[in-house]
Amino acid sequence: MPPKQQISKAAKAAAAMAGGKKSKKKWSKNNHKDKAAHAVILDQEKLDRILKEVPTYRYISVSVLVDRLKLGGSLARVALKDLEKRGIITPVSKHATQQIYVRAATE
Repeated sequence: MPPKQQISKAAKAAAAMAGGKKSKKKWSKNNHKDKAAHAVILDQEKLDRILKEVPTYRYISVSVLVDRLKLGGSLARVALKDLEKRGIITPVSKHATQQIYVRAATE
């Protein structure tokens, strides 16, 4: 094997600076969904809106109330129990994870 040539520190630094000028890969910027500002306290305005709009829905569930009325999930569950107690809606399926209601039949 031939002997290795000694390279000075200055030459090594110059070689390092000369190479690698390519910019780093820019990872794609994912569009993150903004956190929704859902109501967590039931005020009179929200209650009036629930009592007015929810009986007109054909399919009523927690996710429907969260989506349409911008309520928090726990507040939507409480509202559904209250509407059922008042007789405004009737349950179709009451499971621990998903409660489905329809508007009460008007006779």
